[in-house]
Amino acid sequence: MGRTTKRRRGARGAARAVGLAVVAVWSLFPVYWALKTSLSTNAASQQVPVQWFPTHPTVVSYEALFGAGPQAADAAGGIGRSLVNIVVETTGATVLTLVVAILAAYAFARLHFRLKTFVFYAVIATLTLPVYATLIPLYRIMSNLGLVNTYLGIILVYTSGFLPLAMWIMYNMFLALPKSLEEAARIDGASTLQAFARVVLPTARPGIAATAIVTFLFGWGQFIFPLVLSSSNATEPLTVLLAAIDSRNVPYTIINAAAMVAIAVPAVIVVLLNRWIVTGITAGSIKG
Repeated sequence: MGRTTKRRRGARGAARAVGLAVVAVWSLFPVYWALKTSLSTNAASQQVPVQWFPTHPTVVSYEALFGAGPQAADAAGGIGRSLVNIVVETTGATVLTLVVAILAAYAFARLHFRLKTFVFYAVIATLTLPVYATLIPLYRIMSNLGLVNTYLGIILVYTSGFLPLAMWIMYNMFLALPKSLEEAARIDGASTLQAFARVVLPTARPGIAATAIVTFLFGWGQFIFPLVLSSSNATEPLTVLLAAIDSRNVPYTIINAAAMVAIAVPAVIVVLLNRWIVTGITAGSIKG
């Protein structure tokens, strides 16, 4: 009986391992192929029979993305520009979202004013709205303001979408902080603003870091809104460019190098800063 049970457990473990291996290969093989292609020359990437490993790895495609090397002209004004665009738009939206979310969350967590609960839940309720429900109205607003195909327009739209979640994270963070910290600062002569800047913000750093990281990752992966709001390469981010790059006569190796950069940035952030994300989001779940 005991041997039969062990055999069944061993068979289940083996089946589970095989299943996980299949899923891993299925998911990661395209990433490996893009990496292999980006490290090959254009001729080697189209060679028949197919090479499963780059025989002579080269980084010329990555150099071209950043305006260096013999293939720089192939990416000039295209992929290179889109890299700048996605960094500017994502960083700008992250900073603006963070500032507004911190101030709004602190007001909802600590201040008392009429309709506070209603306004707070009304803002949070916008998280349930489908993206497509706000796409056309936001485009009309940006168009009337002359902000279509501008950094400012895209940053404002991103912020409007990211703000409810960012505010929710920071709101829970501020609720978890003991009010005695601010009260002690006021006893020492600090004003409300001084207590907020010198005591609350430093204490809330885990939540601020988590909010910034999550917002940046959301911004980096945006596609629908920049697709509608960007009509030229002046503001077109990398995610949008990659979807339509086949028609721009860009070498296949450079396309894959750009794809690897698009993948690598959020992957590196998640791997290196995962502790901050978990700590910041869970910190607000326990009241001090």
